[in-house]
Amino acid sequence: MNFFIGVISGQSAGPQPSGAETIQKLCDRVASSTLLEDRRDAVRALKSLSKKYRMEVGTQAMENLIHILQTDRSDSEILGYALDTLYNIICNDEEEEQDENAQKQADDLGAQFTETFLQDPEHVTLLLSLLEEFDFHVRWPGVKLLTALLKNQGTQVQGVILVSPMGVSRLMDLLADSREVIRNDGLLLLQQLTKSNAAIQKIVAFENAFERLLDIIMEEGSSDGGIVVEDCLLLLLNLLKNNSSNQNFFKEGSYIQKMKPWFEVGDDNSGWSAQKVTNLHLMLQLVRVMVSPVNSPGATASCQKSMYQCGLLHQLCTILMATGVPADILTETINTVSEVIRGSQTNQDYFASVNAPSNPPRPAIVVLLMSMVNERQPFVLRCAVLYCFQCFLYKNQKGQGEIVATLLPSTIDANSISAGQLLCGGLFSADSLSNWCAAVALAHALQDNLLQKEQLLRVQLATSLGKPPVSLLQQCTNILSQGSKVQTRVGLLMLLCTWISNCPIAVTHFLHNQENVPFLTAQISENLGEDERLVQGLCALLLGICIYYNDNSLENYTKEKLKQLIEKRIGKENFVEKLGFITKHELYSRAAQKPQPIFPSPEQMLFDHEFTRLVKELEGVITKAVHKSSEEEKKEEEVKKTLEQHDNIVTQYKELIREQDAQIKELKEQAASMSSQTEQMQTTITQQISQIQQHKDQYNILKLKLGKDTQSQANSQGDGSQMNGLQSEELTQLREEVEELRKQHTLLQTQLGDKDTLINSLRSEAAQTAEGTAGGSDNTQLREELEVLRSRVESQLAEISQLKTEKQELLSRDEAGTLNAVPSHESSADTAKMAELESRLAAQMSEAERLKEEARSLSQGRADLEQELASATSTVAILQTEQTKLQTEVQDSKKEQDDLLMLLADQDQKITSLRQRLKLLGEPVEDEDDLDARDVTDDDDDEDEEDD
Repeated sequence: MNFFIGVISGQSAGPQPSGAETIQKLCDRVASSTLLEDRRDAVRALKSLSKKYRMEVGTQAMENLIHILQTDRSDSEILGYALDTLYNIICNDEEEEQDENAQKQADDLGAQFTETFLQDPEHVTLLLSLLEEFDFHVRWPGVKLLTALLKNQGTQVQGVILVSPMGVSRLMDLLADSREVIRNDGLLLLQQLTKSNAAIQKIVAFENAFERLLDIIMEEGSSDGGIVVEDCLLLLLNLLKNNSSNQNFFKEGSYIQKMKPWFEVGDDNSGWSAQKVTNLHLMLQLVRVMVSPVNSPGATASCQKSMYQCGLLHQLCTILMATGVPADILTETINTVSEVIRGSQTNQDYFASVNAPSNPPRPAIVVLLMSMVNERQPFVLRCAVLYCFQCFLYKNQKGQGEIVATLLPSTIDANSISAGQLLCGGLFSADSLSNWCAAVALAHALQDNLLQKEQLLRVQLATSLGKPPVSLLQQCTNILSQGSKVQTRVGLLMLLCTWISNCPIAVTHFLHNQENVPFLTAQISENLGEDERLVQGLCALLLGICIYYNDNSLENYTKEKLKQLIEKRIGKENFVEKLGFITKHELYSRAAQKPQPIFPSPEQMLFDHEFTRLVKELEGVITKAVHKSSEEEKKEEEVKKTLEQHDNIVTQYKELIREQDAQIKELKEQAASMSSQTEQMQTTITQQISQIQQHKDQYNILKLKLGKDTQSQANSQGDGSQMNGLQSEELTQLREEVEELRKQHTLLQTQLGDKDTLINSLRSEAAQTAEGTAGGSDNTQLREELEVLRSRVESQLAEISQLKTEKQELLSRDEAGTLNAVPSHESSADTAKMAELESRLAAQMSEAERLKEEARSLSQGRADLEQELASATSTVAILQTEQTKLQTEVQDSKKEQDDLLMLLADQDQKITSLRQRLKLLGEPVEDEDDLDARDVTDDDDDEDEEDD
């Protein structure tokens, strides 16, 4: 014991043993001591020596320490010492090592001891079981040791934990520990555990990790929190990055909405701490992981929709337009907004409506473009703005039209700065980076949009005073011919290739300038240095596009003549070789990987991602087009026509198939309805069968009762009197049932008679009604009366019209007489005659009205009688159906009654036979008449007693 105290306290008495000897003695003590206190002191001494003598302790004491962990589970103190010692020899402490060689040796030593520890996978399982101990001195060093093992041999330890029962669940419990030290180290452990292992990432996510981590972030103050928030965000990034399952789970769990409070930035943004900048940077990266272009389009679109609906996009745009935000946060926010709006029409429209808080307010796009074309802005920020502009125009034809419209003469506003003006200013500025960015941005405004390519041909530029304006296309070619910087020429050539591709009108405008084709052939045919090879390749691509999309509208520059020019001036093989310079460039493959423009320096900013896709699409077809002869082209045109005809035929067949599909669908629906009706009928039949079966069962039960009674009488003769009494009871019961059935039969017959009388009465009423209304004579008489009335009305109408004409003549004559002013006896006579006619006309009119009214009443009465006849007919039909049902019921009851009578007859025969047998055996048996007489006597006696 004194030895241990001396080792720990550092006291020396006599010659000092070496470190290796001391460690050997301590290891022997740990292995051989029977007292727990001695082993505990030895392990404590090993812990104190483990950092200074790491090599010796690791090689000599590891097995003993693991044995302690296995055997001394009851003592938490010795377990803590052993775990700390193992952590010291396995962990690579970077702070104590200064030079690179020493650090490398320490790393190798840690990896060596980690391999020794992991030789038996049960050691990791042992550690996992120790983490269930709540004691701080056991759980904390256990967490640190497992973290160190994961750092050194992550894949191997992940495999052991993955197959261990409840292994990941035990580690997730660390996040719920109330002691912050263990919880925080648990976060570091889960960070190492979830690196590059999708299976463990899924398990951790489904162990409610998102909920716990977001709660910790909110408790720690969100972006204003400390290092714990950073650890939580790093763990979230591990769980979500390149893991579509976890991303979908994160979105479906409505965790995107919980991210919105992270980005609530106040008005005073001065004095951001370094930790806040780090936290917010990680939060923005987390948003970008959910909407990354490498994710599936459906998942990205769903996350973009959620971010817009919950207001997260609004918060990001607020940070974008805020003042005092650090440059790196502003850059990352621009990149984040870019990917949130990329390809989402709703989000792009919202971003177009965002205005900067300036006086007067300007659109956010304009403010960002001002930063892009400003050479004093940081390079990373300018790249982010270009990416934002590209994402705004990605699959957004509406936005492309708005940008191009700002360049057209009819929409230019001299009092305000527009996006088109900024792009033109950047395109022709002295800064080559601004030239390249503006050219690429303008190319994205034309991407896959034929209408805007044609509209941009209308743009006219005023180059200098006194000179006529030139088109934008011509100005671009003029700058190319002036021999500017490589970056500027590459940008302009990419713009021209995008502009005239798949647009024959733009190709015609380009070829219309007589200087363009000679310039391109001269550039391609020259033997220039390495820097100019890319320009030569782009010129070859531009000339190849002029061939491939040429509509032969210009006689001097048809497809055939351009190919002849290439063959004479350049050579086909040389042309194809120069065209291949584009894809062989070292920066081409880098730009083709991701849509975001990421370049280490401005000089390497040469290729655009969308342009690399265009090159990949056109390189092969241009090579074929250059090598084709005129005959092959004619054949291809014929093949195209044939294919078009085939396409038309296919379209017709598709329409026919669609019609047939619709018919098949209708037939299927009809079949389904018929099958449902069949099922209903089958269920009805099943119900009826079950009812019939029930009646059969009742009948069988009755037969069984009768059979049992007969057997009991036949089996025992000694109990004859008892059986006779039972038979009499059964007979009485049967008689009662027969009487009941007779009553029911009588009742049914009476009901049937009532129904018959009712039916007969209704039939008589219907016959009378039919005779009264629809009978042949009466109906004919009514029709004859109507015809007479109609003839009388027509004659009276004719007479009325005649009287009207006479009246008109008299009036005309009266007027003529009045004009001539010649009084005579004829005028007075005419006046009297006219009065008489008017009175007759009035009488005829009244008579006509009366006749019309009578005709209306007769027709109305006829309609009522017909309606009554129809209702009576329907009533008769209903009653007939009811009569049929009742007749069937009566027949069924008759059948049942006959069956019962047959049973009673059989029963009577059996009783008679039994009585005869009893008489033969000498038993006293009473006849049925005697029984009836006795019953009558008993009834009389009962009546006498009641009278008394």
